Amino acid sequence: MAEEQLVTFSLGSEEFGVDIMRVQEIIRIPPITRVPKAPSYVEGVINLRGNVIPVISLRSRFSMPRVDETDLSRIIVLQVQNKVFGIRVDAVTEVLRLQSEAIEPPPPIALGMDSQFIRGVGKIGERLLILLELDQIMGGEMSHEFSA
Repeated sequence: MAEEQLVTFSLGSEEFGVDIMRVQEIIRIPPITRVPKAPSYVEGVINLRGNVIPVISLRSRFSMPRVDETDLSRIIVLQVQNKVFGIRVDAVTEVLRLQSEAIEPPPPIALGMDSQFIRGVGKIGERLLILLELDQIMGGEMSHEFSA
């Protein structure tokens, strides 16, 4: 019986999950340097132990309202297709295992966000977990500019 191990995090009242194999680390939010003319969803870049990596605001990417940083805010550093980047989230909640049969395809009207970012919806009892399609988060036009 196949299962996936996921890192889950929240944005507002929604809960999301990403494949733990793509997560390099989870860090507190360091100073972020804005990049001129970057797309609105790119918050800027950070220096992570000598490596400059872009940080994506998932709230901007998903057209959600901005919120102030809290003690729970984090950056999840991911490696996707040989690119390293961070996603800013409201809070990291847990690591869990999810059986493959508990994952449904994304609904046609994709929960108020662009369906290209969703690879499925996981069911954990009464909870629903939105599983992100990480290959789409960086967007085609940015992927070559911030290659790791």
